[in-house]
Amino acid sequence: MQFATYLLFQGDAEEAFHYYQRVFPNAEALAINRYPEDAGDMAGKLLPTRLSIAGYELMLADSPNPHEFTFTPSTSIYINFEDEDELMDVHDLLVNEGDVFMPLDDYGFSQQFAWIQDKFGVSWQLNLP
Repeated sequence: MQFATYLLFQGDAEEAFHYYQRVFPNAEALAINRYPEDAGDMAGKLLPTRLSIAGYELMLADSPNPHEFTFTPSTSIYINFEDEDELMDVHDLLVNEGDVFMPLDDYGFSQQFAWIQDKFGVSWQLNLP
């Protein structure tokens, strides 16, 4: 059994894929899959594409069907960091053009914690225990 977080975008999955590769220096592309050239408006867009970040797998894809839903903050990607500088680097990149739910601070349950939503609407909890 293998788990992965599946992120469904509406046309900007590839932008998010490359963005996360910049945010996380240890990110590794595992598979890049695209809609075929005869797929009309979806041609070249991402079919389920896999990205590994420190051994954690994200799958990103563009939806062929328009939908009313998007990402919700009630589901977030939680990251424990071992290094404050690394947490700060990731925080600063993800918060750029995003929203802050809980600003980076010491909330008593960890040294540093932030809950943010990136520019794509994906929610992240960043923690330095």
